[in-house]
Amino acid sequence: MELLWEIAGWAGAVAILSAYLTVSMGWLKAGKAFQTANLVGASAFIINGAFHGAWPSVATNVAWCLISAVALLRMRAAGGSAGIDAPAVQLPGVPDTTGQLAVIEPRVTGPHPIEARAVEAYAAEPYATEPYAACTASAAAPARQGAVAI
Repeated sequence: MELLWEIAGWAGAVAILSAYLTVSMGWLKAGKAFQTANLVGASAFIINGAFHGAWPSVATNVAWCLISAVALLRMRAAGGSAGIDAPAVQLPGVPDTTGQLAVIEPRVTGPHPIEARAVEAYAAEPYATEPYAACTASAAAPARQGAVAI
């Protein structure tokens, strides 16, 4: 009889890990099949954990089992296509469960506000004839002793 409880534990491990693998790789959506595998796997872990007296594991798997059962009941109540696993749409090399968001950058038609202020400030200086006149000192200009030219 002990062999039966061990087989239940290993079967539960295979069910839960297989479900997690298929969803993480994008081979399957987190739908009816995923929740069913979690429900069966958690139930098997409950049996194995109770046999071994591993009560924290039993408690965790009771919660896991309840979560899966509620999810399955919700899918069933929703009916229609919500209860059926939708085909997986997968980007190459990216798991479907990462919570990807499409990042769309705003299109800027004019100059950036900081650039616009810099242009306005430059235009307001009537004495500046070159953009970098202050930075480009003439080589003929005498340098004070000890001064560092930048």
